[in-house]
Amino acid sequence: MEGVAYEQFLNLERDHWWFIGRRRSYFRILEHRLPKRQGLTILDVGCGVGGMLPELARLGTPVGIDADEGSIAICKRRGFAQCRVASGTTLPIESGTQDLVTLFDTIEHVDDDVGALREAHRVLKPGGSVFISVPAYQFLYSNNDRVAHHKRRYTKGGLKRRVREAGFDVVHATYVNVVLFPLILPAVLLLKLKEALFPKPDDTRTNLSHTPAAFVNRTLAAIFGGEGHVLKSISAPFGHSLVLVGRKP
Repeated sequence: MEGVAYEQFLNLERDHWWFIGRRRSYFRILEHRLPKRQGLTILDVGCGVGGMLPELARLGTPVGIDADEGSIAICKRRGFAQCRVASGTTLPIESGTQDLVTLFDTIEHVDDDVGALREAHRVLKPGGSVFISVPAYQFLYSNNDRVAHHKRRYTKGGLKRRVREAGFDVVHATYVNVVLFPLILPAVLLLKLKEALFPKPDDTRTNLSHTPAAFVNRTLAAIFGGEGHVLKSISAPFGHSLVLVGRKP
């Protein structure tokens, strides 16, 4: 990415309702499911420009890993000096050293998603936790996914199978972005129809390309973020994304 693109992504992570709601909801679920919530050794795989690192720092000492050099440079500029460039399938971390590994919207970018999960399993201590978030439902795969370089989308059952294949026990799995899903579903399906009828091969727009008006943005963030209060304890049957908490036996 160009330098301006990194700055744009930083602004999105700070201001866009999807990122705000995602942080609030995911961390409510994560913290509810952790055996302990302080002094953790934490590895954030696919950390991007470090949007989750400040929240993870409340739980312990996070180190970010990402394949993109520019993203890691931004993380270091933000004060996370231990972040490094590396692949999620060959982590430069000693086995059995981490209390928590997070993969926020990461494994859908990887050809060998089970291999990435096995690496997370390897670096965790026995009893350590993994937190995974992914986009849901392959039938929703659209130009947005192609632009974001997603290899696939997931169902709850499919994600559980991969996590267990990598050696984890599943602690909690739920769809998220549930309340807004009845609005998102027809919008995405109509967009897919438009893409099929009027294809634009060079279209680089995504569903994050525009931030709505301030009041709408705050309202959507509150809805998405508020779900975590409920979803930390129950498993929703549908939603636009999925989260899973696993544990290394």
